Amino acid sequence: MPDQNMDPLEYNKCLQEAREFHGEVCGGIIMGTRMAISGMKGVGILDPKGEDRKNLMVFMEIDRCPTDAIIAVTGCHPGKRTLKILDNGKMAATFINLKTGKAVRVCSRNRQGDAVKTREMIENEPMKEDFSTLSDDELFTVTEVTVQLKPEDMPGRPHKSVPCALCGERVLDMRDVEVDGKLLCRPCAERKNYYTAV
Repeated sequence: MPDQNMDPLEYNKCLQEAREFHGEVCGGIIMGTRMAISGMKGVGILDPKGEDRKNLMVFMEIDRCPTDAIIAVTGCHPGKRTLKILDNGKMAATFINLKTGKAVRVCSRNRQGDAVKTREMIENEPMKEDFSTLSDDELFTVTEVTVQLKPEDMPGRPHKSVPCALCGERVLDMRDVEVDGKLLCRPCAERKNYYTAV
């Protein structure tokens, strides 16, 4: 039974959508589903895939299972530019109502103390805690926040497209960097990349 402040039918419907998208129900999917419901309520989004589909943006702070749940429940996607993944390794997401400007950050509470956990400890823990039985207050801290969105962060057509002066690859949405009067992509400007050519 979900939190008494949550409509069980709404929760079950959302959890089913997340399960279908992700392929299974795990603790992260339950947590992400709960985060999505809490965040949308916090910013006044009632119909994220219908009437409010152009009014919601989410900044996700982890690239794990909860992100799939939030995509499934909210309808926000990176390709639509309505879901941004800032991988800080935190079980947190910020929900923004683009129409009203209201934003809340939903972050999981640390209910297991501040102990540092090793991989061995994590692998030996039961992985499917039933987060559905806890209240929102037990699971999350919800904080009203302000997010300064730039035009280049918004959905829609790119505001700018330029070739990098070094590698020649196109850079969209004002993600270019000027160095010594030349427009460069970030990897060329920082002289590092996540891959190495072979």
